[in-house]
Amino acid sequence: MHTKDVSVNGTLVWYYCICKREVWLLAHGIEADQDNEFLEIGRIIDENTYKRDKKEIEVGNIKADLIRKEGEQLVVGEVKKSSKYKEAATMQLLHYLNTLRQRGIDAKGRLFFPEERKTVDVILDDDAIQKLEKMEIEILKIIYENKPPKAVKKRFCGKCAYSEFCFA
Repeated sequence: MHTKDVSVNGTLVWYYCICKREVWLLAHGIEADQDNEFLEIGRIIDENTYKRDKKEIEVGNIKADLIRKEGEQLVVGEVKKSSKYKEAATMQLLHYLNTLRQRGIDAKGRLFFPEERKTVDVILDDDAIQKLEKMEIEILKIIYENKPPKAVKKRFCGKCAYSEFCFA
């Protein structure tokens, strides 16, 4: 793998916050079990919520769940099943906002948790940019390792679509 072959995307940022091994697996083209019931639930939530918004917007290497205008403000949104991984979702959305900022687009972020009927606004600031820059370096270090980090059993492993790969 060469440096020019890899760019950090929102999914890698998400996985970095949850499981470093998933970062390596995804970056090396090892896909999660697409029949995993929790991935399917996520797809159903995505398809059946916020139908009036533009969905799955791609700009460069980002793929945001939705985008809308509120007055003059552009709002980029991520829809998640639960706020359980709010920190990971926040960092993923901050990555999107930073990517847009680098292209001259000013936007605000919003996390949507439809099953909880909850939203959380996300604003990109200097601290978030610094944190993202450090995270991107760490993600690239993981990706360029010859083998994935060792599997570490965590509380969410049972629901993970990579679980069989790590613990079979």
